[in-house]
Amino acid sequence: MKAKLEIVAMALGFLGLFGVVAATAMPMWRVSAFIGANLIVMEVLWEGLWMNCYNQAEIKMQCKVYDSLLILSPELQAARGLMVVSIVVVVIALFVAGFSMPRSTCCQDNIRAKNITTAFAGCLFLLACLLTLVPVCWVAHTVIRNFYNPVVVDSRKRELGASLFVGWATCAVLLATGCVLLLSFARRRSKENALNTDSYLVAAQGVGSVRSSRAPSSFHKYQEYV
Repeated sequence: MKAKLEIVAMALGFLGLFGVVAATAMPMWRVSAFIGANLIVMEVLWEGLWMNCYNQAEIKMQCKVYDSLLILSPELQAARGLMVVSIVVVVIALFVAGFSMPRSTCCQDNIRAKNITTAFAGCLFLLACLLTLVPVCWVAHTVIRNFYNPVVVDSRKRELGASLFVGWATCAVLLATGCVLLLSFARRRSKENALNTDSYLVAAQGVGSVRSSRAPSSFHKYQEYV
């Protein structure tokens, strides 16, 4: 059961890595909204972390990389940095989780160190979940606030893009991965405590048996001396 949990965690971890990379690379964080006077539905504008894309009827979609980071809004600037950090954290978490597998040669003779490695990998996945959730929710909050803001003109209003939904789904996967690894750590820890308790009882019984075996011999010698 323990190995199955870790295999499931590794599979979810790779899925989470794919989701974080996809959400970071997709240019659909904010998409154009067709409301009010903005009724030209044949024109679509996508805004992402790295580029924006424009599509018009019967014209191939054109994408352009941002010339400068400073032209982005504060939430997109923060999202770019946090998503990149999240990718790095997920990659490190996958390596650490691989070292904590039962068949791994890392810390093979040290059960406690392997258990700590499992817990550390689970905490890294939870950290990656938080790093992904913050920018996704921040951008979504800004989009919704501007959408219902009467001061913002209709042509400047945006809707939630597909990247945000991919980011939320990825957060759920990373959260599940971290919880599975921490559950595996809890089971390993309980088994380790049980083994330590059994070893202590065996050692205590061994000491008691040695003492009981020595007592008659010394008493017998004392009687012979008398």
